[in-house]
Amino acid sequence: MVNYEMLIRKYFDEQSFNKSDIESFNSFIDQELPKIIAENSDIEPTIIPPNVEEFKIKFDKIRVTKPELTEADGSRRKIYPIEARLRKITYSAPIYITVSAFINGAQRESFETQIGNLPIMLKSKQCHLHKLTKEELVQQGEDPEDPGGYFIINGTEKVLVKVEDLAPNKFITDVDVTGPSKYVGKIFSEYGSYKIPHSLERLRDGIFYITFTRVKRIPVIVAIKALGLTKDEDIMRFISADRDFDEIVVNLLEAAEIKNEEDAIDYIAKRAGITQSKEVRVERMKEILDKYLLPHLGTSPKDRIVKAYNLCKCLKKLIMTIKGEIELDDKDNYSNKRLKLSGDLLADLIRVNMKVLIGDLLYNFQRIVKRGKFPTIKVIIREKLLTSRIYSSMATGSWSGGRKGISQRIQRLNYLETMSHLQRVVSPLSATQENFEARELHCTHLGRLCPIETPEGTNIGLKKNLALLATVSQDTSEEDLIKTLRAYGLKPVR
Repeated sequence: MVNYEMLIRKYFDEQSFNKSDIESFNSFIDQELPKIIAENSDIEPTIIPPNVEEFKIKFDKIRVTKPELTEADGSRRKIYPIEARLRKITYSAPIYITVSAFINGAQRESFETQIGNLPIMLKSKQCHLHKLTKEELVQQGEDPEDPGGYFIINGTEKVLVKVEDLAPNKFITDVDVTGPSKYVGKIFSEYGSYKIPHSLERLRDGIFYITFTRVKRIPVIVAIKALGLTKDEDIMRFISADRDFDEIVVNLLEAAEIKNEEDAIDYIAKRAGITQSKEVRVERMKEILDKYLLPHLGTSPKDRIVKAYNLCKCLKKLIMTIKGEIELDDKDNYSNKRLKLSGDLLADLIRVNMKVLIGDLLYNFQRIVKRGKFPTIKVIIREKLLTSRIYSSMATGSWSGGRKGISQRIQRLNYLETMSHLQRVVSPLSATQENFEARELHCTHLGRLCPIETPEGTNIGLKKNLALLATVSQDTSEEDLIKTLRAYGLKPVR
């Protein structure tokens, strides 16, 4: 007979119940921060000194040290969580970045500078408590049974609650009760700071339309042609190689006048309300297609054909759903959901605030250049800007994207309540609306979410808790996944 008590005890001896959150923070430091810097690596001011043809600022190599404290006399020393709690200060570590300035392609200066301070999660790799024994933890004034996984902001212990949302970059079919089309396909394309909703629908005229950003309801066949898949035969083949859909024939006939890529792009530009000359119109539309149409597949012109193939796949799925050959996607199935842990939430916050920091840097540079001076980059980077914005969000819980209550004061009435708070999962749905299906217990919650622990009243089913033995897997890099798929014999389309 299996001794389950012994197995569970052994599990908790070796694993922390909130290890997913700690892993997420570690992943944010090791992988997400360098990605954010790569997205914002090249900065080009619009106003430059008159004797300079080209000026560029480049960000490179970001690193976060372990928590330290700068005293009033300017001296620095390492700080432990207990001191941060007692002195009502933030347990944080400096962020350093390498900044280079280039004049006409030649490097003018290169240096490493501090751009801000980042609050550090207790028991993460960056924390001084990482891998300490129980005796060493007691010596540092810590509870040896404390699980970590939270932050100390101005002496207050704060936890970032996990946010549950629909999976990005996944095409989901649904019923639309209010719109002109009964069935609609939706995808949230997420890439860096972009999160763009796309919808695919069939109106009463039998034509399938796609909507994204400012481009409202353009025929999807025209969008496919604009992306480089111009032959009707190829479009039919990529939608389905083994059968012909009558619904597609109607759409191909409607778009028969559009013979090439440029005509299709111009057609979309006119529908989007771009009114310049044809050359400018086409160029602007190409930029919109690259940046805002399925950006998770890439944002360069070479990625357009892959976007066309994916639109064909989405179109086939929607047609088969309309015909009743496949079932609608269940939005409440947990395979269609993703959890944003502390690392993902901090990545969102840093991504937005890096843009603010760069905007401030450009403003300071251009203001000094207008006065006829040529400043060094060191004097125009304000490290307190990024720090104060991060601290403010962590202290108030107001997050990027208008979200509230992300950062919460940890509940310490008893140990079980602390464990519960560290495992909390919130849904972005409004508590004032009914949303019966979203609040109900779903069979896919088994082993993932606790079926009992949820509040009474308006938040029932919207505030949940992870099961004690649940772990959340981290993102896998696309390169590793493609390598594995190729090993199983999968051949890429391009």
